[in-house]
Formats: sequence, structure tokens, C-alpha cells
Amino acid sequence: MLIHYVKKINNGKLFGIRIAGGTAMKQILAVILFIFLAFDTSFAEVYKWVDEKGVSHFTDDMTQIPEKNRAKTEIIESAEEPVKEEPEGGGEATLKGKEESQGDRLGRGESYWKGRVEEWKKKLRERQGRWETLRNKYSELTLKHNESKSAAERGNLRKERDQVKNEMDQCKVQIEEAKEMLGKKIPEEAELYKARPEWVK
Repeated sequence: MLIHYVKKINNGKLFGIRIAGGTAMKQILAVILFIFLAFDTSFAEVYKWVDEKGVSHFTDDMTQIPEKNRAKTEIIESAEEPVKEEPEGGGEATLKGKEESQGDRLGRGESYWKGRVEEWKKKLRERQGRWETLRNKYSELTLKHNESKSAAERGNLRKERDQVKNEMDQCKVQIEEAKEMLGKKIPEEAELYKARPEWVK
């Protein structure tokens, strides 16, 4: 739009007014016009006008509208940048994102630490469930062993029960390991790497 006005100044006319004077006068007017437009950009308006064929046209330059159509010109919107409203909860999301981006000393954030905790919680639940199943099986085998009259059958039941007992012991070791990871090792590691305490709860 600025180039359009500069061309008009160079041709000796602006807004239908003939400009007298030489090149220096035209250059001064061009500078003044540039300053005016630079400060007025945020308040520019968009105009709508309809020609003889009923076709709608849009422009932000009133001089682009034929004089016979200017009387029916509508201002449809301001080009001034609207104030952006922050969506509900946006502040919390921004704060959370900032905390996540800070991370620990190695740049690991909340998702990493919570993921580790959840992984060990899952292992603990699985091992506890397996131990309970084995305990019930051990009790059944013990009952069968005590009720059996056959020495061979009792020997087989005893052997099977010992295998279950060994697996129960392994589960117990794994349960204690998971508890130690959740209750001690992961919190200590988080403290060492300056991770937030709430990330490992």
C-alpha cells in the first residue's frame, strides 16, 4: 500500500490533490507518508464495497474503491490484532510444561520418573499375585500329601510341593526387591539427580 501512495506522489497527485514543487518536496511527502502509515498500521480497517455487477470486493485502501462506490462502502473489521484470551487451565498447563522441561540433572522429567515407579509397582502387584496363587497350591498339595495312603503318591506330592515352595521363595525375593526399589532406591536416586520428590510417589 505504501508503494501505491509513493507512485501517486511521484506522479504529482495524492488523494486527488495535485502536488506542487520539485523532487525534494515529493521526497519529503513520501517520508511523512511512510511515518504515518508505519504508526497507523495496527489501526488499519478493511472495507467492503459492491460493484455494478453485485460482486463484493475487499480492501484496506480506501483509494482503491471507485469514487461512485465509496458512499456504500462498509467497514467490516479492524485489522488491529485482537487480544488473545488464554484458554481455561492454560496457566496450569504452561506451569506443568515448564516444570517438565526443567527435569533432573540429566534432563529427565516427570514422565520418566513416574514411569519407573509405575513399572516397579506393576512388578510388585504381579509377584504378590503369583505368590498368593502358589501359596494356595502349596496348601492343597500339603492336604493331599497328608491324606494320601500311598507312599509313592506321597513322594510325588512332596516333590511337587517342594518345587512350589522354591518358586514361592523366588517370588518373595522379587517382592522384597520391588518394595526396596519403590521405598528406597528410586527415591534416593531421584534425590541424587535432583528430581522432584512428588515424581516418585
